[in-house]
Amino acid sequence: MMTLSLIGIGCGDPGQLTRAAIQAVNAADLILIPRKGTAKSDLADLRRTICADVLRIAEFDLPVRDAGEADYRKSVDDWHDAVAAAWSQTIADHIGTEGRVALLIWGDPSLYDSSLRIARRLNPLPKIEVVPGITSIQALCAAHALPLNDIGEPFLVTTGRRLREGGWPEGVDTVVVMLDGGTAFQSLDPDGIHIWWGAYLGMPDQIIISGALAEMGPRIVATRQDARKRHGWIMDSYILKRRPEARQHAP
Repeated sequence: MMTLSLIGIGCGDPGQLTRAAIQAVNAADLILIPRKGTAKSDLADLRRTICADVLRIAEFDLPVRDAGEADYRKSVDDWHDAVAAAWSQTIADHIGTEGRVALLIWGDPSLYDSSLRIARRLNPLPKIEVVPGITSIQALCAAHALPLNDIGEPFLVTTGRRLREGGWPEGVDTVVVMLDGGTAFQSLDPDGIHIWWGAYLGMPDQIIISGALAEMGPRIVATRQDARKRHGWIMDSYILKRRPEARQHAP
């Protein structure tokens, strides 16, 4: 029987790997490394560095989601099918239907990552193991030396798309925003909101900015545009906190 290990590798610093992650990498008969185009070659390079002593590595081109599909969920579903087919074919070409296969997951497989959903579409279905890793939320809080939740208060993790479409979520004063293809915070009234933003967390090019959203928002937009132009890609996230008095006056 085949075993597929999804290994969380943190956010760019090889020092973030746990001992369990290192053991899982060393135990693998095959490591899958997705290629996401030349613009994101840094992500593949880090995986190659981590797997320097592993003999069997298989790289494959990651299918691209159809962003033009009007039905978002259908486009994601079709994309997952295509990725699963790429995984299955790559595995079959290299080790057949038996052995230990590993895939290195940026951050942690449990948080806004589709690897577990995709893994369950493989044919044949393998035994699935998960090795947890440091999330971008943990790395962001650490970079800013920030406690995520206020005393006894909840927080919400959401996406840029949902923040832009639905506005500030009800019932919370702290919001973590991930997978923001733009700068969804610009859709909010910045009065009374503080932002902690970070890009390339854990990597040598890490950038962090924090402050009142009204003041820091334009600076983040400009910094983000410049960084994306220089690197060809950007991976960022941010935390928004609203003062209780600002919540009282929100529409």
